[in-house]
Amino acid sequence: MSAKKKALWVVSACVLLGLVLGGCGPKETAVSDTAPPQPIKPVKIGVPFPLSGALAGPGNDSKAAVELAVEIVNGSYDLDLPLARTRGLPNLGGAPVEAVFADHAMDPEKAMRETERLITEQGVVAIQGAWASSTSATASQAAERLGIPFLNGNATSPALGERGFRWYFRTTPHDRLFVRNILDFMRDMEQEKGVTIKTIAILHEDTMYGTDTADVVRQYAKEYGYEIVADIAYPQNTTDCTSEVQRLKASNPDVLIQADYTSNAILSVLTYKDLDFNPTAIIANDVGFIDLEYINAVGDNGNYIFSRDLWSTDWVAEHPNVKTINDMYKERTGKDLTGTSARAFTALLVLADAINRAGSTDPEAIRQALLDTNLSADQLIMPWDGVQFDPVTHENIKGRGIIVQMQGGKYYTVWPFDRAAREPIWPMPKWADR
Repeated sequence: MSAKKKALWVVSACVLLGLVLGGCGPKETAVSDTAPPQPIKPVKIGVPFPLSGALAGPGNDSKAAVELAVEIVNGSYDLDLPLARTRGLPNLGGAPVEAVFADHAMDPEKAMRETERLITEQGVVAIQGAWASSTSATASQAAERLGIPFLNGNATSPALGERGFRWYFRTTPHDRLFVRNILDFMRDMEQEKGVTIKTIAILHEDTMYGTDTADVVRQYAKEYGYEIVADIAYPQNTTDCTSEVQRLKASNPDVLIQADYTSNAILSVLTYKDLDFNPTAIIANDVGFIDLEYINAVGDNGNYIFSRDLWSTDWVAEHPNVKTINDMYKERTGKDLTGTSARAFTALLVLADAINRAGSTDPEAIRQALLDTNLSADQLIMPWDGVQFDPVTHENIKGRGIIVQMQGGKYYTVWPFDRAAREPIWPMPKWADR
């Protein structure tokens, strides 16, 4: 074979070998350059809520609110809310937020176990929960032990913020503030509306929320000059409260202050009517009395009852940004937001905002970002002055409450008086006169 033919044969063999082996180095680089980018992993937030059992109604309403907040964060909306105008978390490469829900069914031990599972098995970087005070107490213990930020958006027991926890934060105001709101309202009714109040009675269910509310009323009543003539606890989800209402009726208070979840709230109001219990006013500490299930169950029997709250549909009407969110929520659920679901929505946004500012899923970085939070009133759907956490207690120092009254089957803001949508009706008409 000549040298020329031999060279041609070698070149041909190399070309054939290259085809068989898939080409040379430069071609591999070109293929690599066109490979699709790896998807960004979602940032997981654990949300233990009561999704079954006696409080499944408001628990699932709150779940829907959290899901809407996640949609706001992950989408792009022309709204003055944290992270609304960007997609995902910009400081984490646009990573989407994922809410990982767990059902504790109002069982404190299960709330602790589910929180542990969310952290150790689901890989959540923070917890928003756990709706009620009793379940938030145990769930936040688990987060504290495991070193994960825990943001309480709904539970109001003052004791939760008095434990010196490092990882616990709360956006909602607590019952020390709320009870003062109730007593300030009563004092203002005396001073500005001319009513007379001398005696009060307390009725409360026997979980952490109810007992802590009663404790705070006892602490402050004397300061405001009111005598407590009855102080009655009864079991959550009792099926009969006849004896308790008979005791209330015998004590003849000017005002009843009440703390109950939904089933007890319904039962007690219907029993008041049956036994003709007629104080001049009933003022509830929120929760069961603002639940849509309660409103639908008691109907006109709920008229004239007051409640402290953080939300009212008249607040929606005053603020276009808030109306947009309420309309989006109503489109998904068929319901208006309540103080409960609106607080759940707000807590998710606050937590997502902190994670974004941290620029990291590192727990300590998120904790520090929570401490640095300073959201203004116009960045919220709540009637608060903003969100800013006390550096020691980690309570939101810019939260506040309002007093609403049911009139014509619907709640309206009646206090503070300078932002009231309706005049308060006091005293309550007697049952026989309705």
